[in-house]
Amino acid sequence: MIFDLHTHSTASDGSLTPAELLNRAAENDVSYLSMTDHDTVDGYATLGGQSFPGVTVIPGIELSTTWAGRNIHVVGLNIDPENSDLAAGIRLQQLARQQRAEKIAARLAKKGMENPLEKVQQLANGGSIGRPHFAQYLVEEGIVRDFRQAFQKYLGNGKLGDVRQFWSPLEDVIEWIRAAGGTAVLAHPAHYKLTNTRLRSLSEDFIAAGGQALEVVSGIQTKQLTDKLLRLCDDLRLMASCGSDFHAPGKSWSEVGKFTPLPPGCRPVWESW
Repeated sequence: MIFDLHTHSTASDGSLTPAELLNRAAENDVSYLSMTDHDTVDGYATLGGQSFPGVTVIPGIELSTTWAGRNIHVVGLNIDPENSDLAAGIRLQQLARQQRAEKIAARLAKKGMENPLEKVQQLANGGSIGRPHFAQYLVEEGIVRDFRQAFQKYLGNGKLGDVRQFWSPLEDVIEWIRAAGGTAVLAHPAHYKLTNTRLRSLSEDFIAAGGQALEVVSGIQTKQLTDKLLRLCDDLRLMASCGSDFHAPGKSWSEVGKFTPLPPGCRPVWESW
């Protein structure tokens, strides 16, 4: 069975609608899929009573927070999307996203860019606004060649689009997930570019705040990285999660259901459900 527990749709910064995402999962023989859009569960309401042969949907979300001045993401799996505590938290996160978008747009406008906020809102089409929407804007305006350059020049860590102060605390986002009956997972830990010591410190703070699992596999990654994260997972007695972090077709390192296998010897997160 294939468990892909980290994917995105047009409800946030993915390019496929929720139904298209689930159809793609079915085509790729995914058995269990979680749609973990950024700070929203709106995508689930659009599915209605549709069925996707062979695919069981695990409701999820990816919540943004900060730790030691860095953007950190926490995935919530097997949640109740209609939980009132989670809904209240999402409202705070969406307000934070709007405020962050306004600040990023204002910074870009000071660089002489035209109507960034209005155009990014159009690109998001009512969905949760994220930095990839700003990257798309920069590409479409001809300001950068591609998404990679957009983040290197404008949106990555330490650049003018790196706005962090609006997110709710780590303890709060984990509390919302657990109030909704879910499992809190520290998402793609290698993305934060921390030393081994700092990553362990983050993981320990995550556990102290109520975190339960570590995303040992995120997309295609090296055996060396997988082994390192597995050791960390074992040392701290965390459960292990995995996923593609899929956003759009055409990226070989991030396709629905196609990622480095979760290694033997770990305790998969789904065994607790």
